[in-house]
Amino acid sequence: MSPALETVLAKAGLQVSPDEFLDLVTDAARRLAPPHPEPATYFTPDQQSALRDVGLDLSPAGPGDSKPRTRTVVAHAVLRDSALTVNEAARQLQVDTSRIRHRLGVGRLVGWKDRGSWRLPAWQFAGNGVLPGLEAVLAAIPSDQPALVVAAFMTKLQEDLLVDGKPATPRDWLLAGGDPCRVADLASVLGTPA
Repeated sequence: MSPALETVLAKAGLQVSPDEFLDLVTDAARRLAPPHPEPATYFTPDQQSALRDVGLDLSPAGPGDSKPRTRTVVAHAVLRDSALTVNEAARQLQVDTSRIRHRLGVGRLVGWKDRGSWRLPAWQFAGNGVLPGLEAVLAAIPSDQPALVVAAFMTKLQEDLLVDGKPATPRDWLLAGGDPCRVADLASVLGTPA
């Protein structure tokens, strides 16, 4: 396998071999993206708007134009592979696994079920804790928003959130001590047509 791919995976902090990563990408491509997708047809108009707001291209792929499809498949694969299991989250937060499941149940952590097990996106963790202000932000996110949309929002530069005079991601804004209410206000309109 390519040493370059191993290096990229290691730098990204993805704990998976290149072969496993490529298997995940292949599996995600097969499940998520048919050969000639019409991406917009899979979503309601409100969901289409939310996905476009976070930078996903829903236009039909032209002949030989696989980049939007590839980017989406890779984003799904990275989100899944970088997500923590319940056991990993419990170790990181130094709590029992039942506390993690409870937090998931009451919306204090976000996750999804994958093959019968919870997966928790890594963006919501910081050191041995959760992202400052996470509870307020999660409470504001409409419940119909998929994990990929939320992850894209939390990691996309927002012109309304400035850190040292420069646009910041909601995650970086919160880590810098920014007011979680500002992020919650932006998150509350995910899925709402602009």
